[in-house]
Amino acid sequence: MTNRYKKILNIRQKLSKGGYSIGSWMQIPNTSIAEVMGHAGYDWIAIDMEHGAIGAHQLPDLFRSIELGDSLPLARLAQGHPKDCKQALDAGAGGVIIPMVESAEQLLIIRDACRWPPSGSRGVGFSRANLFGRNFESYKKEAQSPLFIVMIESILAVENLDSILSVEGIDAVFIGPYDLSASMNLMGEFENSKFIEVMTKIKITSDQKNIPCGVHIIEPSESEMSKKIDSGYRFIAYSMDSVFLNKSVLNPLR
Repeated sequence: MTNRYKKILNIRQKLSKGGYSIGSWMQIPNTSIAEVMGHAGYDWIAIDMEHGAIGAHQLPDLFRSIELGDSLPLARLAQGHPKDCKQALDAGAGGVIIPMVESAEQLLIIRDACRWPPSGSRGVGFSRANLFGRNFESYKKEAQSPLFIVMIESILAVENLDSILSVEGIDAVFIGPYDLSASMNLMGEFENSKFIEVMTKIKITSDQKNIPCGVHIIEPSESEMSKKIDSGYRFIAYSMDSVFLNKSVLNPLR
């Protein structure tokens, strides 16, 4: 069993016992930043391929740098296209975060694109994920069920939430607050009662399906993280490299 698979199972075990998993986010394609983030004590670090300026060819080096610490590398895909899934997982991602999921039918196609047969339809081959064949046999089991995180970030997704969350194999639901609020014509109005009502609906439905619900805390705040944990959120992204940098870089005497 690879160290990566052990970390996947450890996160699943935490969540299955009702615990929480705290990770963070990267948008800047720099291996030194990835190494620092990987040593920062998070369960996982998600590489943002949707809004970050990061290409598939940069993933192996970023993942290696994260793995120098004790964090699991994940990829937030640009889309849920089968090519995106294969490239990220072959590069060594322990799992994927799928943006803009809006139907169960869409999600089934994406899930199968993440899994090797017989569980899915992802192409099988030598890659960095199995050390170019050296760990091929041990990787077979991991490739049946990489960590699979579903993003709910539109009103259409909320309307289809029950069927989406009925798809087998979801490790956590992750709310995208900015896109969700934008789809409601409430861009960034996170204290709006209508937005809070929708957030509550997602959380309640996730709980009913026994699927951990997650959220991204953009502005780093220990008190806000405690608040989210106390509210029952269990898969939490704590800020991101670009925000950490912006918070710390300003000249205090300017």
